Amino acid sequence: MSGEKAGVKTRTATRSGNVTVTSVPKEHGRKVEQPETPVIPHEGAGDQKGTAARPFWSGSITIGLVNVPVRLHTMVRDKSVSFRLLHKEDGQPLRYDRVCIKEDRVIPWADTVRGYEVRKGEYLVFEPDELKAIMPESNRKIRIEKFVYYLSLDPVYFETPYILTPDRSEEAYNLLVTALKDLGRAAIGTITLRTKEYPVVVHVYGGGLVLTTLRYTDEVTSPHTFASLEELPVPKEAELALAKRIITDLSGDFSMADYHDRYREAVMALIEKKLAGEKVVYAEQPHPEEAKELMQALKETLSTLSIK
Repeated sequence: MSGEKAGVKTRTATRSGNVTVTSVPKEHGRKVEQPETPVIPHEGAGDQKGTAARPFWSGSITIGLVNVPVRLHTMVRDKSVSFRLLHKEDGQPLRYDRVCIKEDRVIPWADTVRGYEVRKGEYLVFEPDELKAIMPESNRKIRIEKFVYYLSLDPVYFETPYILTPDRSEEAYNLLVTALKDLGRAAIGTITLRTKEYPVVVHVYGGGLVLTTLRYTDEVTSPHTFASLEELPVPKEAELALAKRIITDLSGDFSMADYHDRYREAVMALIEKKLAGEKVVYAEQPHPEEAKELMQALKETLSTLSIK
């Protein structure tokens, strides 16, 4: 990963106040395009509108002999701040290569195979054709097997939601939306995405259909697995009464718009300050409060709520 081996300059940096901005150099004689000004993502209005993503899959919802052509779009996106790992000395990005731990050299993609570790340091080797032969068939269908009440589903099995849109099938699509909505039902079926077959639920949301992939039962750990939950002490009546009053006082309507990723907001604000050359002052971390006896903590919490 040395820039000297590649025959290129390894660092271009500008300083402003207490901020260092590094740029990526030419790579093997190829000019790397850089924006004239740094691109900083800004927060949206927090109103869940988002941006309509392009479809990454197209097929049909199949119910018996009925087929509803649809397209599948991503619905959620992770907005966590992404950092690159840099070389501290010259500020350049680090690259990860396929290094053989025995020969200590980079191995080309053509010389790689997949392996499954059966014991520490022992692997079963699989050729690409072997894995391809057992790969689930991608028949571009969402096969519906049954209909259930949506509220009867255990949300712990929900994995990733996607938006389904009609693919020149508006009439049949809206018929399914209306029928599911009127009956309060959701469709259960399967879909193959990439190399995995998923159980899915198709339900009405926001005037359209949403497909949510589900986890298999052996992918979810039951709380009963933990021995510490087997013999929990019976709550004292006085403590239980106070706990119920606190829950009642804090009860209200839920809106996801009330919550923000405060760490992401702080990181973005820090980026803005560093780009502007402002001095960054770090606040002293507060000392953790001492744990209080349960009854005392309940009474003080209830007293605080009554003041509000």
